[in-house]
Order: sequence, then structure tokens, then C-alpha cells
Amino acid sequence: MATHRVAHEPAFVLHRYDWSESSLILETFTRQYGRIALVAKGAKRPSSNFRPVLLPLQPLHVSFGGDAEIRTLKSAEWMGGHVMPTGEALLAGYYLNELLMRLLARDDPHPALFDAYAGAVEVLAGDHAGARGAAQSSALRSFELILLREIGFLPALDAQTSTLAPLEAQHPYALVPEAGLRDADESENALSGAQWLALQVALDARLSFTSTLREIAGLAAGGNAALRHQLRVLLNYHCGVATLRTRQLMRDLQAL
Repeated sequence: MATHRVAHEPAFVLHRYDWSESSLILETFTRQYGRIALVAKGAKRPSSNFRPVLLPLQPLHVSFGGDAEIRTLKSAEWMGGHVMPTGEALLAGYYLNELLMRLLARDDPHPALFDAYAGAVEVLAGDHAGARGAAQSSALRSFELILLREIGFLPALDAQTSTLAPLEAQHPYALVPEAGLRDADESENALSGAQWLALQVALDARLSFTSTLREIAGLAAGGNAALRHQLRVLLNYHCGVATLRTRQLMRDLQAL
């Protein structure tokens, strides 16, 4: 049987493990093949061409082959375009990687999610101190929404989930695990029906990440905080944890 080979596939490195004294196992996110594992033979040797390339949050073109669960990396080239995020933006990028590692099955292609990830990483890499909080928050919320939609955990945002009743523009609704979108209690974080409807329109747009990013950036501070809280609860629920490791690390650093 012929060995399957793939050339020049857009990819990002999500995580890496030692495989031997000289080689690495890479968890990568590719556009056409989803999350796949690759062995980079000799990547730890000082003379390896892989050493300066196989970095997280960097757009790559990879070529690989094999039919086993772990394929063999043949080549990797940096696509250019932006530098490595730093500081809080770097931690935010690792948070995106943790979400993909926890929620995305291997060999499950999601081109739209790949494009959203690439867009979010580009925002983080180009984030300037003056707008850091707003830019990072909007990029993360946009990616979280698209991730939940792509893996089937986001209900339609243009109707109440259990009754399919249409949303009232000024009425508050909450997005919660298992129940989906429903009427909000007075004490709950919530968005108005008009805001949820606008987010659904943005998600349905051809360039969903850009449209959703623009929509979230236009939310008032209270609306952005409410969306962040609801998505955090939903993601933690589906990840099966109280707090993701990267979020806890960010909290710990902010407390120093």
C-alpha cells in the first residue's frame, strides 16, 4: 500500500513532547487535516533545520508522510507574516493552544476554525500596548465562539434553545451549559437579544472571525465582560475542568 504524503500544508505547532534523545513528537493544527501528531526526527540536534522553525504560534508550511497515527515530518518552513507574541499576548496564545488540545479530536478537519486561529494569533502578535486589553479580549472571544460552533457545542444564537422562541431585542438572555440560550435571571451575566442576534449574523458571515471580532469590539465593557464570563463557564464545562491551566497561570502572574 502506498504511503500517504502531504506537501506544503499550512500548520501551527500546538505542543511538543520529547520522543527520544534527538527527536520530538509535535501536536500540530493543520488547515486540511485538523489536529495531527508528527514525529520530527533529529529535531533536537544542534544542526537540525527544524530547530529554529518548530515554534508555537508561528505560521508554517509542513510536509509529512505515513499512514500511522503519528506521521513523519519531512520538512517545515516558516511562512512569515508576524513575529512571536510576547508577554500577556503569548500566554493568550498558549490558552488558544490548550483549548484546541482539549477539545479538538485528531484527524478532524476544521478549515474555518484554522482560519480563525490564524486570525487570532495575528491579532495577538500585532497587539500594541495601547490597545492590548481590548484587542486581546476581542480576538479570544471571537475564537472561542467559532471553536464552540465548529465542534458542535454552540447553540443557535438567534432563538431560545429549548423553546425556539425568537429573541426580544431588549430582553436579557444567558448562554449556559446544557440549557443553551435562555432567559437570564437578574443576577446572571447576560447579553440582550439584539446583541446575541448580531453575534449570530457575524458568525454566519463569510469571514466569520473578522466579522465576529468587529462585533465583539463594538460591545460596551459590560457586554464584553458578560460574554467572557459565559464563554468561560461553557468552555470549562466541556473541557471538564474548573479552570484551564493557562488561565490560572495568567491569574497567578497578575497577582504578583
